Amino acid sequence: MTRSWAVLKRLLVGEPFASGRGSSLVLSKRYAIPLLAVNPISSVAYAPEQVFLVLGLAGSAAYAFSPWTGLAVAAVMVAVIASYRYTVQAYPGGGGDYRVVTANFGPGAGRLAAAALVLDYILTVAVSVAAAVAALQSLMPALQPWREWAAVAAIGVLAAFNLRGLRVSGRFAAGVTVAFVAGTAAIVLTGLARLAAGEDLTAASAAHDPAEDQREWTSAALFLLCARAFAVGSVAVTGVETFTTRVRFFRPPRGRNAAAAITTVGAATVALFTGTVVLAFLVGAQTSATGADALQYPLIAQLADTVFGASPAALWPIMLATAGVLLLAANTAFVGFPQLASVFAEDSLLPRQLHKRGDRLVYSNGILILAFAAALLVVLFGGGAYELIGLYVVGVFLSMVLSHAAMSRHWRRVLDVERDPDRRARARRARATAMAAVLACSAVLVIVAFTAVRRGGWIAVLIIGGCYLLMRAIATHYAAVRDEIELPSGKPQLPSRSHAIVLASSVNLPLMRMLSYAKATRPDTVTALTVNVDAAASRRLVAEWDRRRIGVPLTVLDSPYREITGPIVDYVKARRRDAPRDVVTVYLPEYVVGLGPQKGRLSRGYFNWSTSLLHNQTTKALRRQLKYEPGVMVCTVPWILGESTEPPPLRRIAK
Repeated sequence: MTRSWAVLKRLLVGEPFASGRGSSLVLSKRYAIPLLAVNPISSVAYAPEQVFLVLGLAGSAAYAFSPWTGLAVAAVMVAVIASYRYTVQAYPGGGGDYRVVTANFGPGAGRLAAAALVLDYILTVAVSVAAAVAALQSLMPALQPWREWAAVAAIGVLAAFNLRGLRVSGRFAAGVTVAFVAGTAAIVLTGLARLAAGEDLTAASAAHDPAEDQREWTSAALFLLCARAFAVGSVAVTGVETFTTRVRFFRPPRGRNAAAAITTVGAATVALFTGTVVLAFLVGAQTSATGADALQYPLIAQLADTVFGASPAALWPIMLATAGVLLLAANTAFVGFPQLASVFAEDSLLPRQLHKRGDRLVYSNGILILAFAAALLVVLFGGGAYELIGLYVVGVFLSMVLSHAAMSRHWRRVLDVERDPDRRARARRARATAMAAVLACSAVLVIVAFTAVRRGGWIAVLIIGGCYLLMRAIATHYAAVRDEIELPSGKPQLPSRSHAIVLASSVNLPLMRMLSYAKATRPDTVTALTVNVDAAASRRLVAEWDRRRIGVPLTVLDSPYREITGPIVDYVKARRRDAPRDVVTVYLPEYVVGLGPQKGRLSRGYFNWSTSLLHNQTTKALRRQLKYEPGVMVCTVPWILGESTEPPPLRRIAK
């Protein structure tokens, strides 16, 4: 079984990499900007559509608010981007939101930010892959009934790709990102230019008559709908925080180069998002999660179809680039989350296993957890990005609120000690920018709390709360373990004496091996122990023991109720009570079925992995009970069936 799993693992993952094969990645701004721009730029593929999906609930008349909603979202993006520019310069080590919050608010707030980031990465994969499938669906409509399973398959492929330790070429990622930006910009600029020239551009979905879907909306209800559209549209700001964790990718001066990259990517994202919203409003594009086929096409596909006259030569490259940039965004989460989980594990917030690299120099456990969680959410929400956005916004903006609030406190501390006028003026600007970002992100978070909780937002709260409590419990456990195992001051106290107890049921080769190992450790006393559950068998064992002249005393324990483990455990406890400073080592036999060529009767294939159920049950029971006894060590001595060699002659044991 073990060998079969090893072969399967090699086929799926590949041969292991040596530790020295890992290398750091340092990029110039020419490649770092498009490579890191994948996450924020990819949000343009689905964020504008979210605005129209929500406003469409009130009918086409509500689309009149879309430009103003888009401008409000753009204002949030500008505030967040401006604040992150100062963050990467203040923390050039690339700490990210978790490090920033922990450094300024302490470990409690840091755990909350860490829990929000966990959800952020999971939803980055789920939303990006779901949106990529939707983009491909516009080219292949037959994919629609299978969209959630297509998304799950894509997640599996990305996970396998990363488990093998493969990396996306920086030039390839940059090429896909540039292709998407160029395609989207071509749609916006060409569409606005044709409208300015007086051409009549009308989206095919504009012909939809929403009268049957409309109902009376009060002013208050319409205001809440616009607020909700603003909140879900603010998902366009996601991905900017990626730069705070990847500052080390830039060449020195890292902070300044990262700030320049954020400015460039942020400006492009704001321009593309705003232009897409305005163009969609001008051509009358409509969207619906459950309406006619024309309404279910992604907004990007509708605009490309409208601007370029339904030309496949334009639609296919643009939508393939859209799907490509979204899959790359999901892939960056597969790269970033395991590394972040490793940081959390190093800080005792997650199990230590997440801090270890696998055979291919990747954090395999983190990749598997991320893939499973993202695939589960995709299936639960039917593979639609619209259904997942509410959860996504909660995680993203909670971490952003904490991060920018922490930066506000950071700049206040700088002002408390800084005396240089120029630096004080810069710190004041940075603090004002951070406060503006806090207010903007808090507004989005509050709106989502009121409008998206019933639409699955409570799941986000449940996941974040569960992660926070789990991290707190793990941190408390690891702290207690550290305190308990820490070496005390002074010379450590050694045990007074050492006693070896060997479990004997019959005189055979495994028993002789246990006795030889026990005597090799040179304990103060060696005792063989057996339990009398069958008087005749016990008499035969004692007689054989005396006949062999084994130089180790044999103690026979009575067991009126034919129990084996109880008397042995009671005997060991009694030895410990009589001498609490002594150490007792109990030697137990363990029969192991060999995996190699068998000898003798075992070569017939009768023994296989299932035969382990026929052995070692007493050993397992004793090991379970004795491991909780202080000062008692349990040593299992294996005997590999069909492969073990004979121990030293019995006369040597007797000596």
